[in-house]
Amino acid sequence: MIIRARAPLRISFGGGGTDVPPYCDERGGAVLSAAINRYACASIETGKNEFSIRSLDYDITVRCGLEDSFIFDGQLDLAKVVLTFFRKEYGLNGGLDVYLHNDAPPGSGLGSSSAITVALISALADLNKLPMDSYQIAELAYQLERKDAGILGGKQDQYAAAFGGFNFIEFENGTTVVNSLRLKPETIFELEYSLIFAYIGGQHVSSHIIEKQVNNYRTGKMDSIEAMDRLKQLAYDMKNALLTGKLMLFGELLDEAWKYKKKMADGISNAYIDEIYEEAKKAGAIGGKVSGAGGGGFMFFMCDPRCRFAVQECIARQGGEVVNLSFEKNGVRSWRLE
Repeated sequence: MIIRARAPLRISFGGGGTDVPPYCDERGGAVLSAAINRYACASIETGKNEFSIRSLDYDITVRCGLEDSFIFDGQLDLAKVVLTFFRKEYGLNGGLDVYLHNDAPPGSGLGSSSAITVALISALADLNKLPMDSYQIAELAYQLERKDAGILGGKQDQYAAAFGGFNFIEFENGTTVVNSLRLKPETIFELEYSLIFAYIGGQHVSSHIIEKQVNNYRTGKMDSIEAMDRLKQLAYDMKNALLTGKLMLFGELLDEAWKYKKKMADGISNAYIDEIYEEAKKAGAIGGKVSGAGGGGFMFFMCDPRCRFAVQECIARQGGEVVNLSFEKNGVRSWRLE
Protein backbone atom coordinates (compact mmCIF):
# COMPACT_ATOMS: atom_id res chain seq x y z
CA MET A 1 0.00 0.00 0.00
CA ILE A 2 1.11 3.55 -0.72
CA ILE A 3 0.00 6.61 1.26
CA ARG A 4 0.79 10.09 0.03
CA ALA A 5 0.29 13.50 1.61
CA ARG A 6 0.99 17.03 0.47
CA ALA A 7 1.06 20.29 2.39
CA PRO A 8 1.21 23.77 0.87
CA LEU A 9 4.07 26.18 1.40
CA ARG A 10 3.23 29.71 2.50
CA ILE A 11 4.11 33.36 2.30
CA SER A 12 4.00 35.48 5.43
CA PHE A 13 2.59 38.97 4.94
CA GLY A 14 2.97 40.41 8.40
CA GLY A 15 3.83 39.69 12.01
CA GLY A 16 6.56 37.18 11.24
CA GLY A 17 8.93 36.96 14.20
CA THR A 18 6.23 37.69 16.78
CA ASP A 19 5.40 33.95 16.66
CA VAL A 20 8.80 33.04 18.12
CA PRO A 21 9.04 32.21 21.85
CA PRO A 22 9.60 33.70 24.33
CA TYR A 23 8.15 36.89 22.78
CA CYS A 24 4.83 35.30 21.77
CA ASP A 25 4.43 33.54 25.12
CA GLU A 26 5.08 36.69 27.15
CA ARG A 27 3.65 39.50 24.98
CA GLY A 28 1.46 37.66 22.47
CA GLY A 29 2.06 37.37 18.74
CA ALA A 30 0.03 37.68 15.54
CA VAL A 31 0.83 36.62 11.99
CA LEU A 32 -0.99 37.05 8.66
CA SER A 33 -0.06 34.43 6.07
CA ALA A 34 -1.40 32.60 3.02
CA ALA A 35 -0.78 29.17 1.53
CA ILE A 36 0.52 29.06 -2.04
CA ASN A 37 0.49 26.54 -4.89
CA ARG A 38 3.89 25.08 -4.04
CA TYR A 39 3.94 21.90 -1.98
CA ALA A 40 5.86 19.55 0.25
CA CYS A 41 5.02 15.90 -0.43
CA ALA A 42 5.56 12.70 1.56
CA SER A 43 4.92 9.14 0.35
CA ILE A 44 4.94 5.96 2.44
CA GLU A 45 5.21 2.44 1.08
CA THR A 46 4.42 -0.35 3.52
CA GLY A 47 5.49 -3.99 3.69
CA LYS A 48 9.25 -3.41 3.80
CA ASN A 49 11.94 -5.16 5.84
CA GLU A 50 13.55 -1.95 7.13
CA PHE A 51 12.86 1.73 7.68
CA SER A 52 14.20 4.02 4.98
CA ILE A 53 13.83 7.73 4.25
CA ARG A 54 14.77 9.18 0.88
CA SER A 55 14.89 12.80 -0.21
CA LEU A 56 14.03 12.89 -3.91
CA ASP A 57 15.34 16.45 -4.15
CA TYR A 58 18.83 15.71 -2.85
CA ASP A 59 19.04 11.99 -3.65
CA ILE A 60 19.88 11.16 -0.05
CA THR A 61 18.71 7.93 1.59
CA VAL A 62 19.01 6.89 5.24
CA ARG A 63 18.11 3.46 6.62
CA CYS A 64 17.83 1.50 9.80
CA GLY A 65 16.73 -2.02 10.70
CA LEU A 66 13.40 -2.90 12.27
CA GLU A 67 15.03 -3.35 15.69
CA ASP A 68 17.46 -0.46 15.34
CA SER A 69 17.25 3.29 15.91
CA PHE A 70 18.09 6.05 13.49
CA ILE A 71 21.45 7.74 13.93
CA PHE A 72 21.09 11.52 14.05
CA ASP A 73 23.99 12.76 11.97
CA GLY A 74 22.60 15.75 10.09
CA GLN A 75 21.16 13.69 7.22
CA LEU A 76 17.34 14.06 7.09
CA ASP A 77 17.26 14.38 10.89
CA LEU A 78 13.86 16.08 11.02
CA ALA A 79 12.21 13.21 9.13
CA LYS A 80 14.03 10.79 11.44
CA VAL A 81 12.53 12.58 14.45
CA VAL A 82 9.01 12.25 13.03
CA LEU A 83 9.38 8.57 12.16
CA THR A 84 10.99 7.82 15.54
CA PHE A 85 8.06 9.45 17.33
CA PHE A 86 5.51 7.34 15.46
CA ARG A 87 7.54 4.17 16.00
CA LYS A 88 7.63 4.83 19.73
CA GLU A 89 4.10 6.10 20.26
CA TYR A 90 2.15 3.97 17.79
CA GLY A 91 4.22 0.82 17.46
CA LEU A 92 5.28 0.85 13.83
CA ASN A 93 6.61 -2.69 13.65
CA GLY A 94 6.46 -3.24 9.89
CA GLY A 95 9.07 -1.59 7.73
CA LEU A 96 8.40 1.50 5.62
CA ASP A 97 9.95 3.33 2.71
CA VAL A 98 9.43 7.09 3.03
CA TYR A 99 9.95 9.42 0.06
CA LEU A 100 10.09 13.19 0.48
CA HIS A 101 9.86 15.97 -2.10
CA ASN A 102 9.66 19.73 -1.72
CA ASP A 103 8.88 22.40 -4.30
CA ALA A 104 11.25 24.82 -2.56
CA PRO A 105 14.61 24.25 -0.85
CA PRO A 106 15.35 24.93 2.81
CA GLY A 107 16.14 28.61 3.25
CA SER A 108 13.58 29.72 0.66
CA GLY A 109 11.53 31.59 3.25
CA LEU A 110 8.38 29.67 2.29
CA GLY A 111 8.16 27.40 5.33
CA SER A 112 9.35 24.34 3.41
CA SER A 113 10.83 22.43 6.35
CA SER A 114 7.66 22.74 8.41
CA ALA A 115 5.50 21.83 5.42
CA ILE A 116 7.41 18.58 4.84
CA THR A 117 7.02 17.77 8.54
CA VAL A 118 3.27 18.38 8.35
CA ALA A 119 2.97 16.23 5.22
CA LEU A 120 4.90 13.34 6.79
CA ILE A 121 2.83 13.48 9.99
CA SER A 122 -0.38 13.49 7.94
CA ALA A 123 0.74 10.43 5.97
CA LEU A 124 1.75 8.54 9.11
CA ALA A 125 -1.50 9.50 10.83
CA ASP A 126 -3.39 8.13 7.82
CA LEU A 127 -1.34 4.91 8.00
CA ASN A 128 -2.24 4.48 11.67
CA LYS A 129 -5.85 5.64 11.13
CA LEU A 130 -5.45 8.41 13.68
CA PRO A 131 -8.23 11.03 13.66
CA MET A 132 -5.90 14.04 13.85
CA ASP A 133 -7.37 17.41 12.94
CA SER A 134 -5.44 20.40 11.56
CA TYR A 135 -4.66 21.79 15.01
CA GLN A 136 -3.30 18.45 16.24
CA ILE A 137 -1.14 17.93 13.15
CA ALA A 138 0.25 21.46 13.33
CA GLU A 139 0.96 21.31 17.06
CA LEU A 140 2.68 17.94 16.79
CA ALA A 141 4.78 19.26 13.88
CA TYR A 142 5.76 22.25 16.00
CA GLN A 143 6.73 20.09 18.98
CA LEU A 144 8.78 17.66 16.90
CA GLU A 145 10.51 20.35 14.84
CA ARG A 146 11.21 22.93 17.53
CA LYS A 147 11.46 20.80 20.69
CA ASP A 148 12.63 17.33 19.68
CA ALA A 149 14.77 18.28 16.68
CA GLY A 150 15.87 21.54 18.33
CA ILE A 151 15.43 23.70 15.21
CA LEU A 152 14.93 27.33 16.15
CA GLY A 153 11.89 29.05 14.68
CA GLY A 154 8.37 30.26 15.19
CA LYS A 155 4.94 28.67 15.30
CA GLN A 156 3.26 29.97 12.17
CA ASP A 157 4.66 27.66 9.47
CA GLN A 158 3.19 24.42 10.78
CA TYR A 159 -0.29 25.93 11.10
CA ALA A 160 -0.15 27.56 7.66
CA ALA A 161 0.71 24.19 6.09
CA ALA A 162 -1.93 22.30 8.04
CA PHE A 163 -4.81 24.73 7.47
CA GLY A 164 -4.14 26.24 4.03
CA GLY A 165 -5.88 29.37 2.77
CA PHE A 166 -5.53 32.85 4.27
CA ASN A 167 -5.05 32.81 8.02
CA PHE A 168 -4.65 35.31 10.81
CA ILE A 169 -2.92 33.34 13.55
CA GLU A 170 -2.71 34.56 17.14
CA PHE A 171 -0.30 33.25 19.77
CA GLU A 172 -0.69 33.91 23.48
CA ASN A 173 0.16 32.10 26.72
CA GLY A 174 1.30 29.01 24.87
CA THR A 175 -1.91 28.66 22.85
CA THR A 176 -2.48 29.14 19.13
CA VAL A 177 -5.74 30.29 17.51
CA VAL A 178 -6.14 30.13 13.74
CA ASN A 179 -8.62 32.58 12.27
CA SER A 180 -9.31 31.49 8.69
CA LEU A 181 -10.16 34.58 6.63
CA ARG A 182 -13.07 34.53 4.21
CA LEU A 183 -11.91 36.98 1.59
CA LYS A 184 -14.07 38.00 -1.33
CA PRO A 185 -13.04 36.18 -4.52
CA GLU A 186 -12.39 39.47 -6.26
CA THR A 187 -10.04 40.49 -3.45
CA ILE A 188 -8.00 37.31 -3.92
CA PHE A 189 -7.94 37.73 -7.72
CA GLU A 190 -6.81 41.34 -7.44
CA LEU A 191 -4.21 40.47 -4.81
CA GLU A 192 -2.73 37.78 -7.07
CA TYR A 193 -2.64 40.26 -9.95
CA SER A 194 -1.02 42.95 -7.80
CA LEU A 195 1.68 40.78 -6.20
CA ILE A 196 5.01 40.00 -7.83
CA PHE A 197 7.07 37.10 -6.49
CA ALA A 198 10.77 36.72 -7.09
CA TYR A 199 13.52 34.35 -6.03
CA ILE A 200 16.62 36.37 -5.18
CA GLY A 201 18.91 33.54 -4.06
CA GLY A 202 21.23 33.87 -1.11
CA GLN A 203 19.49 31.22 0.95
CA HIS A 204 19.29 32.25 4.56
CA VAL A 205 19.86 30.10 7.60
CA SER A 206 16.75 31.14 9.49
CA SER A 207 17.89 29.67 12.81
CA HIS A 208 20.87 32.07 12.88
CA ILE A 209 18.66 35.11 12.34
CA ILE A 210 16.08 33.90 14.84
CA GLU A 211 18.79 33.25 17.42
CA LYS A 212 19.83 36.91 17.15
CA GLN A 213 16.20 38.02 17.40
CA VAL A 214 15.58 35.92 20.52
CA ASN A 215 18.79 37.20 22.09
CA ASN A 216 17.76 40.81 21.39
CA TYR A 217 14.46 40.19 23.15
CA ARG A 218 15.96 38.41 26.14
CA THR A 219 18.59 41.07 26.68
CA GLY A 220 15.97 43.82 26.51
CA LYS A 221 17.15 45.56 23.33
CA MET A 222 14.39 48.14 23.05
CA ASP A 223 14.69 48.84 19.32
CA SER A 224 14.04 45.16 18.57
CA ILE A 225 11.22 44.81 21.11
CA GLU A 226 9.47 47.96 19.89
CA ALA A 227 9.82 46.73 16.31
CA MET A 228 8.15 43.41 17.22
CA ASP A 229 5.35 45.22 19.03
CA ARG A 230 4.74 47.40 15.99
CA LEU A 231 4.88 44.42 13.61
CA LYS A 232 2.20 42.70 15.66
CA GLN A 233 -0.12 45.70 15.38
CA LEU A 234 0.59 46.00 11.66
CA ALA A 235 -0.47 42.37 11.21
CA TYR A 236 -3.90 43.32 12.61
CA ASP A 237 -4.02 46.35 10.31
CA MET A 238 -3.11 44.21 7.28
CA LYS A 239 -5.83 41.71 8.13
CA ASN A 240 -8.42 44.49 8.27
CA ALA A 241 -7.18 45.94 4.96
CA LEU A 242 -7.57 42.54 3.27
CA LEU A 243 -11.01 41.90 4.71
CA THR A 244 -12.24 45.28 3.47
CA GLY A 245 -10.52 44.96 0.07
CA LYS A 246 -8.25 47.98 0.58
CA LEU A 247 -5.30 46.56 -1.29
CA MET A 248 -3.35 49.76 -1.86
CA LEU A 249 -3.47 50.36 1.89
CA PHE A 250 -2.34 46.77 2.31
CA GLY A 251 0.70 47.56 0.15
CA GLU A 252 1.53 50.62 2.21
CA LEU A 253 1.33 48.56 5.39
CA LEU A 254 3.70 46.01 3.84
CA ASP A 255 6.18 48.80 3.24
CA GLU A 256 5.96 50.03 6.83
CA ALA A 257 6.20 46.48 8.19
CA TRP A 258 9.38 45.79 6.21
CA LYS A 259 11.05 48.82 7.79
CA TYR A 260 10.26 47.47 11.27
CA LYS A 261 11.10 43.89 10.33
CA LYS A 262 14.68 44.90 9.58
CA LYS A 263 15.04 46.32 13.09
CA MET A 264 14.42 43.00 14.82
CA ALA A 265 17.88 41.54 14.16
CA ASP A 266 20.98 41.82 12.02
CA GLY A 267 20.94 39.69 8.87
CA ILE A 268 17.28 40.13 7.98
CA SER A 269 18.31 42.38 5.12
CA ASN A 270 21.57 43.19 3.36
CA ALA A 271 22.85 45.61 0.73
CA TYR A 272 21.65 43.43 -2.16
CA ILE A 273 18.14 43.02 -0.75
CA ASP A 274 17.93 46.74 0.07
CA GLU A 275 18.96 47.61 -3.49
CA ILE A 276 16.33 45.32 -5.03
CA TYR A 277 13.68 46.76 -2.73
CA GLU A 278 14.49 50.39 -3.43
CA GLU A 279 14.76 49.90 -7.18
CA ALA A 280 11.43 48.03 -7.21
CA LYS A 281 9.81 50.94 -5.39
CA LYS A 282 11.21 53.38 -7.92
CA ALA A 283 9.62 51.24 -10.64
CA GLY A 284 6.21 51.41 -8.96
CA ALA A 285 6.11 48.88 -6.12
CA ILE A 286 4.12 50.09 -3.13
CA GLY A 287 5.61 47.74 -0.57
CA GLY A 288 7.03 44.29 -0.10
CA LYS A 289 9.33 42.12 1.98
CA VAL A 290 11.47 39.03 2.16
CA SER A 291 9.31 36.02 2.96
CA GLY A 292 10.38 34.21 6.10
CA ALA A 293 13.11 35.11 8.57
CA GLY A 294 15.06 37.14 6.01
CA GLY A 295 18.51 37.15 4.49
CA GLY A 296 17.49 35.72 1.11
CA GLY A 297 15.17 33.29 -0.61
CA PHE A 298 11.90 34.73 -1.91
CA MET A 299 10.75 38.34 -1.97
CA PHE A 300 7.37 39.67 -2.99
CA PHE A 301 6.11 43.12 -3.90
CA MET A 302 2.69 44.76 -4.00
CA CYS A 303 2.14 47.15 -6.88
CA ASP A 304 -0.49 48.88 -8.96
CA PRO A 305 -1.10 46.35 -11.78
CA ARG A 306 -0.33 49.11 -14.28
CA CYS A 307 3.26 49.07 -12.99
CA ARG A 308 3.52 45.28 -12.92
CA PHE A 309 5.79 44.79 -15.92
CA ALA A 310 8.06 47.70 -15.00
CA VAL A 311 8.59 46.20 -11.54
CA GLN A 312 9.20 42.73 -12.98
CA GLU A 313 11.80 44.06 -15.42
CA CYS A 314 13.48 45.97 -12.59
CA ILE A 315 13.73 42.83 -10.44
CA ALA A 316 15.14 40.83 -13.36
CA ARG A 317 17.80 43.49 -13.97
CA GLN A 318 18.85 43.15 -10.34
CA GLY A 319 19.32 39.39 -10.78
CA GLY A 320 16.03 38.21 -9.29
CA GLU A 321 13.99 35.46 -10.91
CA VAL A 322 10.30 36.39 -11.21
CA VAL A 323 8.02 33.39 -10.60
CA ASN A 324 4.28 32.87 -10.93
CA LEU A 325 2.51 31.86 -7.72
CA SER A 326 -1.14 31.69 -6.75
CA PHE A 327 -2.94 31.02 -3.49
CA GLU A 328 -4.00 27.59 -2.26
CA LYS A 329 -7.21 27.24 -0.25
CA ASN A 330 -6.58 23.69 0.98
CA GLY A 331 -4.27 22.63 3.76
CA VAL A 332 -2.51 19.29 4.14
CA ARG A 333 -4.24 16.31 2.46
CA SER A 334 -3.46 12.59 2.41
CA TRP A 335 -4.71 9.77 0.18
CA ARG A 336 -4.19 6.04 -0.35
CA LEU A 337 -3.18 3.95 -3.32
CA GLU A 338 -3.97 0.27 -2.84
